[in-house]
Amino acid sequence: MSLIDVKHFTVKEAERTLPLVKQIVRDILNNAYAIKYLSESLGSQAGENAVIEQLSGQIDSYLRELDEIGCIYKDWNFQVGLIDFPAIIDESEVVLCWRSDESKIRYYHNLSDGFAGRKPIPEELL
Repeated sequence: MSLIDVKHFTVKEAERTLPLVKQIVRDILNNAYAIKYLSESLGSQAGENAVIEQLSGQIDSYLRELDEIGCIYKDWNFQVGLIDFPAIIDESEVVLCWRSDESKIRYYHNLSDGFAGRKPIPEELL
């Protein structure tokens, strides 16, 4: 995976987008929770439910909005709201990594390491 044609964020730029990103992620997680609840309640009839279809469509719209901002939604279980912001640190392509339960962006990881490889962002970049 290469991020050459992708917008690269500084930590400050990513932090400036965070209020909007937080709201979008909150909306995604709320819709996903509602879909899970409705699906469990409706059982086999969930696939034909207009409300579930509407909520799913809204999630797709929120994901496009994140894409337009330049960040990447990474939590496909829709449980913690994980966002990656493409960046350059020490002349390497990395992603700044934020979870919805964190107040600020303070971690990054290499493209190949994923969430498990998160490291603190160097102090001089904060």
